[in-house]
Amino acid sequence: MQRERLTPDRIRRFIIPTGKAQAFLWDTEAPRLAVRATAGAKAYIFESKLNRRTLRVTIGDVRAWNLDDARAEARRLQTLIDQGTDPREQKRERIAASEAKREEARRIEAPALDAWSAYIEARRPKWGERSYRDHLTLSKEGGEAITRGRKTTEDGKTQPGALRALLALPLSKIDAPTVRAFLKDDAAKRPTQAALAFRLLRAFLNWCADRPEYQGQIHADACAGRIARDELPKRQAKQDALEREMLRPWFREVRAIANPVQSAYLQVALLTGARREEVAEMRWEDVDFRWRKIIIRDKVEGERTIPLTPYVAGLLLELKRRNDTPPPPHRILHGKRVRNDLEAWEPSPWVFSSKTAASGRLQEPRIAHNRALRDAGLPSITIHGLRRSFGSLSEWCEVPAGIVAQIQGHKPSATAEKHYRVRPIDLLRQWHERIEAWILTEAGIEQPHQDEAAPALRVVA
Repeated sequence: MQRERLTPDRIRRFIIPTGKAQAFLWDTEAPRLAVRATAGAKAYIFESKLNRRTLRVTIGDVRAWNLDDARAEARRLQTLIDQGTDPREQKRERIAASEAKREEARRIEAPALDAWSAYIEARRPKWGERSYRDHLTLSKEGGEAITRGRKTTEDGKTQPGALRALLALPLSKIDAPTVRAFLKDDAAKRPTQAALAFRLLRAFLNWCADRPEYQGQIHADACAGRIARDELPKRQAKQDALEREMLRPWFREVRAIANPVQSAYLQVALLTGARREEVAEMRWEDVDFRWRKIIIRDKVEGERTIPLTPYVAGLLLELKRRNDTPPPPHRILHGKRVRNDLEAWEPSPWVFSSKTAASGRLQEPRIAHNRALRDAGLPSITIHGLRRSFGSLSEWCEVPAGIVAQIQGHKPSATAEKHYRVRPIDLLRQWHERIEAWILTEAGIEQPHQDEAAPALRVVA
């Protein structure tokens, strides 16, 4: 074992003997310290014994370490060994602790989008499809080419979602002033979207506050109620609904819509009082013509059963006949006779089917409805306004409020409704048919009889 008093000059002149892969030059002042030379590199090392086993620790490159510092480090390592501590284990623990700190710093500085993605994944089973889409829309990156509609931007790309800029910040930076500034700017441009974004953000931050990995980063007052009161416009109850005098022109123009699926959809939406997507998502397996009832996929209770009234049954029977009828053997395409693949054809499972929609069902009934309203000379009424119309018009028939609420799928609010009212479908049918008959009479349409398999409808003079 070659030993010399290490000096910078001796270290510089120390080289590997010919034919060897490495060589050591041991120090006389720090007996456990040496310089190890390998191809193209020299480093200080420390070697000693612990529990009768030799251990070696690399201190560092000779160009980075001062000789006196290397000797001091060698003495420190020997002190640890004298105490029974393996310096390699201590080094590993130190590196692990340092890596953990860096990881924690990265996690704290990570954009809130990471937590948002985890939140969506965890909560998706609890949400309906509309709520899930809202979360994706409000956090989308944007920048995609606009391919539908007439609205365009300067670059022809879609805009980021309302929450995207906020979620790009770390959770620790989403505080009350930041949220207030976001609402002040966004509420002026799109108040409805801003209000929705605020509600979703508040629910997200509340979820994070219950998770150990995010708790220390959340500002409890980031979405305080006073911020919404100060920055968001007060929510006004919408009043769009069909009035009694509007029924006749509304039915006239809606029944004149060329597309029978769209026409039936709008009439069913009015006469059942169901929500827009509840009607659009109806499947044939949900319609029971024998026992005259419909199962509605309810966003509140999961599902509810409502009566299948005579006029609605006639509309759906006509759609079913249309749906179950196979196409003709041939069709004309671009002026040429083309053979239809009848073997691959099968009826649609959707009541309000669409051959052009990717989902296979009706997606956008508003265009046809707005055109019918314009032709009828009626004010703007949304699809949800038809649901509001059902509840309002039912008061003309003096129907108990609880009956209407149960048909429409409103959650009971009174104790008696929750615990002391169990209404069978026959009782609902009695009142529901009365509502339908009154609406049809006001619209100038004769109520079909139950024994008519395909009701013949005519306008009453």
